[in-house]
Amino acid sequence: MISIKSSQEIKIMREGGKILAGIMEELKKKVEPGITAKKLDRLAESLILKYGKPSFKEYEGYPATLCTAVNHELVHSVPSERELKEGDILSIDIGILYKGFHTDMAITLPIGGIEPEANRLLKATKKALKRGIKKSRIGNTFGDISNTIQRFIESQGFGIVRELCGHGIGNKLHEEPQILNYGKRHAGPEIKEGMVFCIEPMLTMGDYKIKKSKDGFGYETEDGSLSAHFEHTIAMTKNGAEVLTNLQ
Repeated sequence: MISIKSSQEIKIMREGGKILAGIMEELKKKVEPGITAKKLDRLAESLILKYGKPSFKEYEGYPATLCTAVNHELVHSVPSERELKEGDILSIDIGILYKGFHTDMAITLPIGGIEPEANRLLKATKKALKRGIKKSRIGNTFGDISNTIQRFIESQGFGIVRELCGHGIGNKLHEEPQILNYGKRHAGPEIKEGMVFCIEPMLTMGDYKIKKSKDGFGYETEDGSLSAHFEHTIAMTKNGAEVLTNLQ
């Protein structure tokens, strides 16, 4: 069942989302050649604890605050002490539990200068998210979002990860519905006022197939191709879709 949030609950999530977006901005400032994901993780935890709790730490045994992914890694990898180098790409996925409600967001960043095709992958993933948000309208279905994302990704020639997806969010980090990055128009539940959910396109430069990483938590592309991930938490209000994880 998809939960409907009250205006007061969305207000709390709006506050949490703004805090989370501010923390992400602080992390972005530190991303450069020589930084480690572990160092970013320590910074993220110290910032989150000023306001609430990390959403991911201890979730199903996960040991860190951030989910990070480098190059062919897709999502959920445990931050390591490996120094990032020029030409890498880094995905940062972060969540906060604030006053009883979660918000969640992700971005993929270049480490210094990157190859043109890698840059195109990042831009396409970000655009896919924007198109999904634009399709988030009361009366549409979640299949409309999925189909819009799929058609754009396919037009760009990238792979669409099928085994992982977006989700509802609130008192729990993962709630109904599941929001795929591929699908049919007019399929799935209808989007209604009060719903809050995360849209998160995940693209690959090669095949869409993924496998579990050696750390037991992360996922990576099976063929070793680059992958990218962007995510926002969206609330459906009487005025339409509101991105809660923006610095408003």
